Amino acid sequence: MRPDYRAPAGSSAEDWAGAFAFFLLVCGKTNALPARPPLAVKIIYALGQRGWSLTSFGAANLLIYFYFPPEVGEGAGIFPTYVYQGALFGIIAVLGLITSGGRLFDAVTDPLIASWTDRNQSRLGKRRIFLAGAAFPFALFSVLIFYPISTDTSTNTWWLIFTIFVFFLFMTLYTVPYTALISELGHHESDRMLLSTLLSVTWALGFLIGNSAYAIQGMLESSYSATAAFQLAFADFALIGLLFMLVPVFFLDERRYARQKVTEISAFSSLGKVFGNRNFRFFSFSDLLYWIALTFIQLGVSFYITILLGMDKSFATLFMTIGFFASFLLYAPINWLVRRWGKRRVLLSAFVVFSAVFGLTYGVAWLPLPKLFFFYALALLSAFPLAAFGIIPNAIVADIVYQHERQSGEQLAGMFYGARNFMMKMGITLANLIFPSLLLWGKSADNPTGVQLSALAAVLFCLAGYALFRSYRETPAASAA
Repeated sequence: MRPDYRAPAGSSAEDWAGAFAFFLLVCGKTNALPARPPLAVKIIYALGQRGWSLTSFGAANLLIYFYFPPEVGEGAGIFPTYVYQGALFGIIAVLGLITSGGRLFDAVTDPLIASWTDRNQSRLGKRRIFLAGAAFPFALFSVLIFYPISTDTSTNTWWLIFTIFVFFLFMTLYTVPYTALISELGHHESDRMLLSTLLSVTWALGFLIGNSAYAIQGMLESSYSATAAFQLAFADFALIGLLFMLVPVFFLDERRYARQKVTEISAFSSLGKVFGNRNFRFFSFSDLLYWIALTFIQLGVSFYITILLGMDKSFATLFMTIGFFASFLLYAPINWLVRRWGKRRVLLSAFVVFSAVFGLTYGVAWLPLPKLFFFYALALLSAFPLAAFGIIPNAIVADIVYQHERQSGEQLAGMFYGARNFMMKMGITLANLIFPSLLLWGKSADNPTGVQLSALAAVLFCLAGYALFRSYRETPAASAA
């Protein structure tokens, strides 16, 4: 129910204008005066991020671990061989081509779905109708990709290709309209930072639960095979993720709180306008490089722990747990630093620290310090970039959306976030292609060359991202009138 609005006797012209605008809103003529969402509404929205973060964790981070596992002794992997393990032309891992192909499809569909949601006029909500339709198949296929259907590696390879492509289609149908709501719910700059912080918390919680797969697998292996234990863990994750993804579908009043306009601009035209924005170009290309590096640590944590540090795979869960809990402690300081220094300087600092984390990972074999020291040092050092990159980029895109609307009168929230997702997923695509190909150089304790090269490559990606983001120019963010 909308709050009653009546201008009292003797009120100013501004009061009467507000009353007239409210009358038009109730009559359905405009959506210019949405209510500013309270904290409870922001939390309801953010819980959807926890759901899709957990649901997407396996496909995003553990496909290589499951289908191209670390060698634990005498060339044997943790799991049986389900798909073809070879390389194309001797340099590109076939599994890398499959996963990067799925990610490329995911990235290409982002701007198309973004334009579709920007032009949508459904009575069920401009964005929410997509969330409702995508949630269940998104969760279902997050499990099916880890269920090989045959003992024949060729058949399983084609099944994996099919399930990955369908999974990424429904993931995009959920995440693109979902992220567009950041700027539409965040009418004021402070709301956008709070929404970005809440989303970072819920994303990290989902990611943290996903990382417990290593430990859950280990516990279940007393009763199940390694494969069945792994599959059961992700079936549970999919169910939990689905429930959280449905929270904003049922409890978020999009029409009351979201500041939205329907656009009739075509997909290619709006995409051109988005990448015509100078600030967005420099941000998005640096963001692509960050996601390559981040995906390296997500794909490689089990390799870094077992091969470079010589620890059990269950320590991968502890590593990510330490990093994420430490990053939570930095959320308030990150917000304070943003108010004092601005988003640009804080994000540049995060690039530097992230490159140092990978540099130390690369050199761990030659530095004369205990491996346990490196384990905790790297986990704690990673907290600052995880916190900064978890909070600031969504707020930057929301600022750019409002700057663009103020200058052009066009609201392209879906396309801006779709384009950001496109660049992010292109980074993940490249990482999924490069990382397993580097592992061909060696992924065992006797020959860790490929694992070390992955850490060195991540350093270079972070430094390149730093150089690009230096050209971003921060401007005062606009707030909705």
